Amino acid sequence: MNGHANGHAASTFGYDVLVIGAGIAGINAGYRLQTALPDYSYAILEGRHELGGTWSLFKYPGIRSDSDLHTFGFSFNPWLKPNSIATGESIIEYLNETVSKFGIDRHIQYNHKVTSADWSSDQQQWRLEVDYEGHTKIYHAKFVIMGTGYYDYEKPLEAKIPGLDNFQGKAVHTQFWPEDLDYKGKKIVVIGSGATTITLVPALVDGGAAKVTQLQRSPSYVMNSPQKKPGEYAWYERVLPRALALWVTRMKFILIPYLFYLFCRKFPNSARNLLRKEAKSVLPEGFPMDPHFQPSYNPWDQRLCFCPDNDFFKSFESGRAEIITDTIRSVVKDGIELNSGHKVDADIIVTATGLNVQVCGKIAISVDKQPVDVSSQWLWRHTMLTNVPNLGVLIGYINASWTLGADSSCLLLTRLLTYMRNNGYTKTTPSISESEKQNPRPVLGLTSTYLKNAFKALPHAGNSGPWLPRENYFKDYWAATRADLRKGLNFEKVST
Repeated sequence: MNGHANGHAASTFGYDVLVIGAGIAGINAGYRLQTALPDYSYAILEGRHELGGTWSLFKYPGIRSDSDLHTFGFSFNPWLKPNSIATGESIIEYLNETVSKFGIDRHIQYNHKVTSADWSSDQQQWRLEVDYEGHTKIYHAKFVIMGTGYYDYEKPLEAKIPGLDNFQGKAVHTQFWPEDLDYKGKKIVVIGSGATTITLVPALVDGGAAKVTQLQRSPSYVMNSPQKKPGEYAWYERVLPRALALWVTRMKFILIPYLFYLFCRKFPNSARNLLRKEAKSVLPEGFPMDPHFQPSYNPWDQRLCFCPDNDFFKSFESGRAEIITDTIRSVVKDGIELNSGHKVDADIIVTATGLNVQVCGKIAISVDKQPVDVSSQWLWRHTMLTNVPNLGVLIGYINASWTLGADSSCLLLTRLLTYMRNNGYTKTTPSISESEKQNPRPVLGLTSTYLKNAFKALPHAGNSGPWLPRENYFKDYWAATRADLRKGLNFEKVST
């Protein structure tokens, strides 16, 4: 396939590989494809008007990464700025610079929203229906890679907040923040305790809010992430060549957080005491640690929240930020009444209560016109679905950088495509045995509310071999580059 419109129908286009989504995962897939398979044609179909995915969609004040950019960025285009935690705006700049530098931008087609994908066994290819500005275009591909992220872009997780309709002020969900929202001098209640809230509270204080109240049902663990300043260098950065120093930095940001994660899982009480002690040392004198910084779970049962240079903790020094740990009895016209009897006045209520988790971007997937229920399938090496031929799904880590997991999947898929080409295979489909289905495990293994709610919507991980959930980057990288591709996959040669 050459990537051009077929002569018999102007609206039909053919490629070797189609990538769905031009966020971090999709861009990374484009680079891996053109590097490993330069003779293959590919396109990246992006439903929105610009690249970036999450970083294009979310517009709330202070939006930033909750992973370091040395690993959240691309290994082939290292993050060069000194700060490891980056703003959404600078991430978009980095992504645009990356696609331009490597020619990936020439493969991206914007405003192309994929609505359905059907695998044809007769033709040994996918047929995709794509909405482009109200018109349907048909695409064919030998292989499809889903870089659609892990949540619903159009519908956030519904927060069950009693009486919210009574509120006469402005109610906002962080996924759809109004860019013209004027919050200066206003009393704001932010409902939530996750990474978005930890980002939002200091940003609203700095942006001139009169009062910012973080209202949480249960606390999260929050950890400082010190940021390097321009001109500040580690010892190895002064003596090693630039490329080697960047590699060392990347390895450091892969290894040290993983070791800390293992420490938290192995010694939860010590980790809890360490995190609480650090928080207390930077909070204002006499700030109550309990219950506001006393989570009911162990560190890394849920995702650890990071704040650069203690900005979240320091926001309480202003006197314009507070935390309340309580449950909501009802929202009233001018605030929120709590079950403790306390009332919080508010001009604006912000719900930062999580994402509506899904995979494959609400695309209707079928095989020979038979619909596929993604939630009833199993994930082969966290990257392909049982009973679905020639389809890759890019899912990253939730206890490390998303990009590390997505990239290990891309390396695996390009090796698989090379193997298929070299052996003349037209089709590969994951197949799991009944014994490997016993005692299924969650694909995303944390206990956050939005992930627990998503358990029934996601495919399963198995109990052994290529069906296990992700563990760590080093193991996944080995599997992507060395593991036996035939284990768990069926290959076929079908002439068309």
